Amino acid sequence: MDFFDFHHHKKNMPNGIYNLDIEQIPTDIPYSIGIHPKDIDVNAVDRQFEWMKNRVSENCFAIGECGLDSFVETDQKIQEDVFLRQIQFANEVKKPMIIHCVRKFYEVISFKKYSEQPMIIHGFNKKERIAEDLLKNNFYLSFGKAVLYNLSLQNTLKITPSDKIFLETDNDDFSLEELYRKVSEIKGISLENLNKQIAENLETIKNG
Repeated sequence: MDFFDFHHHKKNMPNGIYNLDIEQIPTDIPYSIGIHPKDIDVNAVDRQFEWMKNRVSENCFAIGECGLDSFVETDQKIQEDVFLRQIQFANEVKKPMIIHCVRKFYEVISFKKYSEQPMIIHGFNKKERIAEDLLKNNFYLSFGKAVLYNLSLQNTLKITPSDKIFLETDNDDFSLEELYRKVSEIKGISLENLNKQIAENLETIKNG
């Protein structure tokens, strides 16, 4: 059984979404493209947007990762401006968005009103209350390695509807199948049905 990796950094893995780093050339596997908060060049933002716009091909599944991060040095107002421009671009090309968020969840929620496309918080590992607020605002949540050992996150996963979840490895080196098996156990559904649900979720966000 193949397992879809919603957000990863491995160039040779076709069954997933490869996160294209800034200024890279797309590969021939499904990828996402965006300007991460840490990569914003305040002196070359327009050039970075040109790179992104010129690299959207048939293999581009999503815009991102992009979003807001309270730990990076880039001024928050600039981060918000770049985030909004990417939301508007995603609307134009009709692609879902993979969102990077660090301690800015309610700010990200406030930007949801500008988006016509599905938004997925990648690497979600926060408290149940934040998950509930995101879900109320129609976000999807993508879970990673932390689900394997974080009991609080496992409880959050339990309350997250199966039609709102994705699973990912991100930068971590571990077995994606192990994650799928753990999630099927937590959700009380078979591995096959979990895999089928993820595939249905992908179709849903792909079609807006």
